[in-house]
Amino acid sequence: MLRKKMLVILGSTATGKSSLAVKIAKKINGEIISADSRQVYKGLNIGTGKISKKEMKGIPHHLIDVVSPKKKFTVAEYQKKAIYAIAEIIKRSKVPIICGGTGFYIDAITKGTVFPEVPPNAKLRKSLYSKSAIALFEYLKKLDPRRAKDIKNKNEINNKVRLIRAIEIAKTLGKVPKLHSDTNSVMAESVSLCNFIKIGLYLPPDELKKKVEKRVKKMFNDGLLNEIKKLKKSGVSEKRLKEFGFEYNSPTYEKVVKETIKYTKRQMTWFKRDKEIKWFNANKITL
Repeated sequence: MLRKKMLVILGSTATGKSSLAVKIAKKINGEIISADSRQVYKGLNIGTGKISKKEMKGIPHHLIDVVSPKKKFTVAEYQKKAIYAIAEIIKRSKVPIICGGTGFYIDAITKGTVFPEVPPNAKLRKSLYSKSAIALFEYLKKLDPRRAKDIKNKNEINNKVRLIRAIEIAKTLGKVPKLHSDTNSVMAESVSLCNFIKIGLYLPPDELKKKVEKRVKKMFNDGLLNEIKKLKKSGVSEKRLKEFGFEYNSPTYEKVVKETIKYTKRQMTWFKRDKEIKWFNANKITL
């Protein structure tokens, strides 16, 4: 059976991923699946740089505006919806194009990892968080040596959040599950039909900073502060807003620029581990 080609357009914020994805989709009869952990939420439009209907230029976009910002949307839920979207796009003889800057979401599709639906255990997390990353890693090694080895190979032995979640799952299920062909028939079939071509966009630091500054300025001009006020009025908590990267009280232009630059660095740290990505200077791509 011929493997279906599937494009993944990724990179840090402000590199022009969405625009490039639309242009490519126009040329190859594609549909776009967003891989952005904030754009899945309704009402976060300006603050997340969400693509507008006009900018979509008639190209169908999936996994945008699918859940209330008051609710948590897990990577497991994203994976299910994204895999379903891929299968439906392929059925229509279209080309799926994943586009976004959330590496965890992209890996959920392209690497076929299974994310078990184990609910958070607040009491366990509190007790574990007081321990050092080294102690957590050693504990995980006893519970699930394979998962511990995987975390070590990804240079994440100091990532306490990842270690605690792995321990949480291992204590509940016995071990962190690995993808098997019969784990999820839709997922297995969809992934097996796809040959992932990963295109990474980057910009030199100085140019990226200018793009971020321009982007943030536009966000404020378009009404970022009013959007945050609306979210607060709708019942989105201070804690939740902080999780989205916004202060409860009015954020300043300087702070948003600073936090966005930090975020782009975290994005690139994640992506640089993936040797399958072919990198291109965003300023030098022409279609």
